[in-house]
Amino acid sequence: MNTLYYGDNLPILRKYFSDASVDLIYLDPPFNSNRSYNVLFREESGSEAQAQITAFDDTWHWTAETEKLYHEIVAASLPVSGLLSALRFGIGANQMMAYLVMMTARLIELHRVLKPTGSLYLHCDPTASHYLKIILDAIFGAQNFRNEIVWKRTSAHSNARRFGSSHDVLLYYSRCDSYKWNEVYLSHDDKYIESHYSLVDSDGRRFMASDLGGHKGVNKEFEWMGMKKPWRYPKEKLDELNISGRIYWTNKGTPRYKRYLDELPGSKTQDIWIDVPPINSQAAERLGYPTQKPVALLERIIQASSNPGDIVLDPFCGCGTAVVAAQKLGRQWMGIDVTHLSIALMKYRLKDAFNLDAGRDYAVIGEPQDMASARQLALDDRYQFQWWALSLIKARPLGDRKKGADRGIDGIINFIDDNSGKAKLALVQVKSGHVTAGHIRDLVGVLDRESAAIGIYITLEEPTREMRREAVTAGFYHSDGWNRDYPRIQILTIADLLQGAEVKLPPSVNTFRKASANSTADQQAGLF
Repeated sequence: MNTLYYGDNLPILRKYFSDASVDLIYLDPPFNSNRSYNVLFREESGSEAQAQITAFDDTWHWTAETEKLYHEIVAASLPVSGLLSALRFGIGANQMMAYLVMMTARLIELHRVLKPTGSLYLHCDPTASHYLKIILDAIFGAQNFRNEIVWKRTSAHSNARRFGSSHDVLLYYSRCDSYKWNEVYLSHDDKYIESHYSLVDSDGRRFMASDLGGHKGVNKEFEWMGMKKPWRYPKEKLDELNISGRIYWTNKGTPRYKRYLDELPGSKTQDIWIDVPPINSQAAERLGYPTQKPVALLERIIQASSNPGDIVLDPFCGCGTAVVAAQKLGRQWMGIDVTHLSIALMKYRLKDAFNLDAGRDYAVIGEPQDMASARQLALDDRYQFQWWALSLIKARPLGDRKKGADRGIDGIINFIDDNSGKAKLALVQVKSGHVTAGHIRDLVGVLDRESAAIGIYITLEEPTREMRREAVTAGFYHSDGWNRDYPRIQILTIADLLQGAEVKLPPSVNTFRKASANSTADQQAGLF
């Protein structure tokens, strides 16, 4: 059941997911809260707006596909159809409206696949949360709205000419009224303990002394210990409490019930979450993925709205925090993402945290399985091809190459092969087009420049005889720790890798810092 899907989640949901098949859905759709409102609501025809918007990676454009999807939703005559039409009339065919159309289509499908006892949490920011809430009201029914949760995602901000923006919103809906719910408790803070549990028993247990007196006309009145008044408990119960030492007698001789701190589960979680810290630059679980959320945040959601063995779905899974939290808590999971970078990163996290391997412990659907599909991916998007190719040898990508020159490096593998503890570098280049011997000579130069030990050249096309000669001429890297030589330049074709070929490196390869098994804090190094 555990599965990663590569591709657009809308067709994947329609093709692979049956009705009422998922217990819990968490989604954190891409949306950049740094955009200003004047950009979001500028019409598509505005060239100035287009120039501004291209700076954002997560842009949702109003395209022919958006127009088609909009008409499809309106023609379906669903409760949300009229709402979407009214929103378009109100705010126009702009970036925000394109985002809402795309989200509406996906939320309709997510509602379909959710079990009657299931719940959905949509993670967003205040820029669009108000629009998304009324769309969710129309799809799920306003009566199934459960909470608007405010999560403090960052420390204080100094936004110009307005209050600092430091929170995200989680919109929580159930499929119907009979949804799963497990109360989540928080530890009492120190101030609360000092003020409410200031009394300490002879055995060192803290307790609160609560009133045993009842209410006139509600509780039965009788005499006990020389005091006649309404009592909260019957006489037999009071005697039992007194004998067992559960009654605290004040200096004035008033009996009060001992409520021990260690017998209470804690305080109930409220709808403002300030106790889950964000992932800062020093956080142990930080991967460097721009929208990464803390594992603790997803653990709380999964614990509250699912049970062990239930199916958790994240249709915008990014770096896979929901998947990791679900695995840790004994849930089944399914993740969908439209980039091979995300799929590769999730595979690394699952391996490092739980020693799970794709194909053996979970399925991956949508990745190339043969040369024809690999060539098609290279034609469709060479960056996606690059990230996928790097994942075949468990190399760490160096971010989004569309943002700047790669200086001859597409990925790296760190390894430690001696007692010094110093990491050595294997640098990776990926080529999806024409290849020449000059590429190999250039890679040797990159190794020298970066003081790297080994260079790995991955190619979709077959290398020439001259390329192989240049690779042999580059010599060997000698591992003192293992007293072995490894080819300094290694050429691997995609065909080789699909047949199980591996990079020749010293045995203690460690692409990411290992996470302890079933650890909440994944110990990987930064991705970007």
